[in-house]
Amino acid sequence: MKPILSARRLEKRFGAVVAADALSIDIAAGQKVSLIGANGAGKTTFVNMVTGYLKPDSGSIALDGMNIGRRSPRHVAELGISRSFQIPQLFIDLTAAENLAVAVSGTHPRALSFHSPAEAHGRRDKALELLERFGLADLADRPISELAGGVRKLVDIAMALVRRPRLLLLDEPTSGVSAEEKFATMDRVIHAVAPDAATIVFVEHDMEIVSRYADRVVAFYQGRILADGDPRDVLNDPEVRRYVTGGAQ
Repeated sequence: MKPILSARRLEKRFGAVVAADALSIDIAAGQKVSLIGANGAGKTTFVNMVTGYLKPDSGSIALDGMNIGRRSPRHVAELGISRSFQIPQLFIDLTAAENLAVAVSGTHPRALSFHSPAEAHGRRDKALELLERFGLADLADRPISELAGGVRKLVDIAMALVRRPRLLLLDEPTSGVSAEEKFATMDRVIHAVAPDAATIVFVEHDMEIVSRYADRVVAFYQGRILADGDPRDVLNDPEVRRYVTGGAQ
């Protein structure tokens, strides 16, 4: 089966630091892939290169066979790749619905405008639909500044779904979420993404989340892929236990 995303021999250096070292990976449509590794292992660098926020020094990145390695983040998003961020990128003084309405406006080719009541109504309808998917409709008119960290994470992910992406990349979707809420948060994410059948790639440090939600795990170490495969096999790999999880299960 032809992969939806194919990266070949990606290289990225920041001075003496090697963030990607001949990195190659294929991701098939419909997979839920977790990227694991210690801080600085290259996970977020990979996500940033795929989404256009960083340009690889060499190598190629293809979406459905189209080379996207030199595209801007906006163009990558238009082609069908969206992302969330480890620290939610939200307008803190706007409400949850208003943040999503801004994201909806950004999908239109013409300049942003809030002057047309009909267009504003359509944007709000779309915003409320997405918030409903995440079980957040009752918080639609609450300012982001009043919302808990876990809820902000969900709003940020909802914004990434505005374009109905084919590939969704999530940077630590449960970081900052309490231990009691982490499974409920991830359940909401999986439920919300399901109608669009998007392929999900998520960076995660919590091995309980990885084991429960990923059907494939890719372990990074010093800009290389240390192991790639079934979650149980990867998490039990001796090198992964030594360099990534420290024996955690």
